[in-house]
Amino acid sequence: MKNDCYLSRFSKLFIVPLCHVIKPLFRSFFKVKAYGLENIPEDSYLVAPNHRSYLDPPVLNAVFPKHLTFIAKEELFRAPILGILLPHMSTIPIKRGVGDLQTLKLALELLHAGCRLCVFPEGTRAKPGEFLKPKLGIGLLAVKSKKPVLPVYIDGTDKVLPRGKKIPSIGHTIRVFIGKPKRYDFLEDNPKGYKVASNMIMEEIKKLSKQSTEPPLL
Repeated sequence: MKNDCYLSRFSKLFIVPLCHVIKPLFRSFFKVKAYGLENIPEDSYLVAPNHRSYLDPPVLNAVFPKHLTFIAKEELFRAPILGILLPHMSTIPIKRGVGDLQTLKLALELLHAGCRLCVFPEGTRAKPGEFLKPKLGIGLLAVKSKKPVLPVYIDGTDKVLPRGKKIPSIGHTIRVFIGKPKRYDFLEDNPKGYKVASNMIMEEIKKLSKQSTEPPLL
């Protein structure tokens, strides 16, 4: 599974082959517009988006040309429906608040194997229109992996499916702004360096939130 970017057998046989059909339908249904697609590298990279809705992961997968491997809190794998779906959606469970080094080690292995990893710097969903303080995890992966980091700002998912809501509200436009890739391996490989990297990445996301609207590339 590691060499296949954490894809299950079911995913490889059914979900991945159908992506070329599912992605455009999803983008059309949820009115998803993407900006900055030209910034996506060919090789492996880290995607660092803001997080305000459970809709964020599928929106990102609908926008990026190749499937992303996500890191999600372990509790979601015990949810009635998500617990069944997540193992087939290239998602790695992580224990929050305990420094899950095993999962971070796996994440590094996947990046070095050529996978594209998505980590939400805030660690959990923020309230509509807000940002949370970033966790050390994204900084650690950015420094240790030496891979480029793509800052991403997602706008509108907190209107379609905000915290506390189970059924999406159709009609709002969702915009995804993809920034230019940056590396952070020049920073110290220690907790201080990870914190600096995490804060720098979060600032890049906030800059994208102020970006003016441009003609969509998708």
